[in-house]
Amino acid sequence: MQYGFVIDHRRCIGCHACTVACKAENDVPVGNFRTWVKYVEKGAFPEVRRHFAVLRCNHCTKAPCVTICPVTALDKRKDGIVDIDRDVCIGCRACMQACPYDAIYLNEEDGCVEKCHYCAHRVEKGLQPACVIVCPEQAIVSGDFHDPQSKPSLLMAEQPSIRRREEQGTGPNVAYVGIEPLALHPGSIERPATYLWSERPPQKPEAWPSTLPVVPNARVTLDAGHKVEWGTGVAAYLVTKGIAAGAAMLAPFAAALGLAGFAADWLPEIAALFFVTLTTVLLVEDLKRPKLFLTLLTRGNTKSWLVKGAWILIAFSLTVSATLAARWFGVAGAIAPLRWINAALALGVAGYTAFLFQQCEGRDLWQGKLLLPHLLVQALFCGAAVFLPFAPATRDALQTVLAFSAAAHLVFCLLERWGRHATANARQGAAFLDVVRFGKAPAFRLALLTVGVFLLPLANGPAATLFLVPLIAWWGLFLWEWAYVRAAQLPPLS
Repeated sequence: MQYGFVIDHRRCIGCHACTVACKAENDVPVGNFRTWVKYVEKGAFPEVRRHFAVLRCNHCTKAPCVTICPVTALDKRKDGIVDIDRDVCIGCRACMQACPYDAIYLNEEDGCVEKCHYCAHRVEKGLQPACVIVCPEQAIVSGDFHDPQSKPSLLMAEQPSIRRREEQGTGPNVAYVGIEPLALHPGSIERPATYLWSERPPQKPEAWPSTLPVVPNARVTLDAGHKVEWGTGVAAYLVTKGIAAGAAMLAPFAAALGLAGFAADWLPEIAALFFVTLTTVLLVEDLKRPKLFLTLLTRGNTKSWLVKGAWILIAFSLTVSATLAARWFGVAGAIAPLRWINAALALGVAGYTAFLFQQCEGRDLWQGKLLLPHLLVQALFCGAAVFLPFAPATRDALQTVLAFSAAAHLVFCLLERWGRHATANARQGAAFLDVVRFGKAPAFRLALLTVGVFLLPLANGPAATLFLVPLIAWWGLFLWEWAYVRAAQLPPLS
């Protein structure tokens, strides 16, 4: 069984009755929507026509929001409805990144996410969803897509229909009959600053990149706004876990890198433990319900890379702590094996985010093949920067590692911006790298400038300036992560 909707746009008059009924039935907060009507106008005066698109959760057959949710707050029911347990949600907003349809919103007051749940409380009593009942033109048809005799199945058999973003492989269960195709291809048409009755919602103020062409004589004149949910906290955590991983990855080679004394014996593990702890703090702080953080462990979803990442961070913290304990208690024979274990786990610490971002089906820029090697290079870059101030007399090897990893990082950044991207959403995200700003400065260009121009001269400068190297390196990397994380969230999904 699979409940779904067919929206017959030959009938839809754009009256917003479905939106109002949904809000009233489900107490949807002001500014948020579980179903909404998008307006698209096509043509040039006097030959202009307005088209409507009713947008909502697609109750996907392979729902990525269910897969990525770390605490199983989202569930695919036996009847096909994708429902949510609001009491369990920890407010990580990963499901919002996974949804290719912008169908999930954050209830700011409660700190949990919400979405269309097919009015499950009504369906369980044999009633239709509120939007179906209220539609004056019977343009919304609901029923079992697996039943060939159901109303939606019969309508799809009689009329050609299309579905949104099927290339994501999610199996959406909302079909559209008689819709203007441009209305279902977000980003392909102009999105002016002023909508039909208001200014465009302010959540994404960046201008549309000039390098992205749009279909002429077509524009969005009404749409719901969607916020950028992951920002500074996620960018900072990518840097801190890169530092922790890099310190551990280079620890077995401490002597070969010219380190001695405290720098060789204690610094790698102290740096790794401090920054992995800071990473955990940043992760918890970024949750909207941080007090529920431990449910990641007590009811973790083993399919979610948020949970797998938490396991990796915990294992890494324990083995690094064991290494420090072995050093403290003089168990010298255990230190070298533990460092190799730490280095292996550090690969997971640095790289698991690539697999997490692969689960974010709504953000195609994050799903390229470059991310995993890029994260590993960033860890080497961060680790070399940590150690360089502690080897002023014998720093040739560290300078080589730093120079190589910095150059590789810059190459990966350029490839993310100018390389080939498989989907329109990924190409849009890459183009937004040019317009994302940190404060008033263009973040992408500033990131390249910081690493490519300022860092390497400092690394080859006098010993007194070496303490600036990690600060400059980490700042340049943060700027890149901030631009990369934000740019992927800017292309419209609705």
